[in-house]
Amino acid sequence: MRFALMTKDKAGALQIRLDNRAAHLGYIETTGVVEMAGPLLDDAGDMCGSLVVLEVPDMAAAQNWADNDPYALAGLFSEVTLITWKKVIG
Repeated sequence: MRFALMTKDKAGALQIRLDNRAAHLGYIETTGVVEMAGPLLDDAGDMCGSLVVLEVPDMAAAQNWADNDPYALAGLFSEVTLITWKKVIG
């Protein structure tokens, strides 16, 4: 199953994102369940959130992945949405 993880960073938290970016990218690489991912950008072009598509067995696995993401562990996010997603195109 696929799940979309959409996050919004806390205001003024760009440095938290930058400080934890290598760990986040390493987590994506080592877990092997991310189908696609990338940062959301604000009007100035700065990273301000994330969109991650996970392919895992169920919502519990998706939630576990999201909870253990280094960005989440660092307290980066002000909002987190995790929802089942159906791939239609691409």
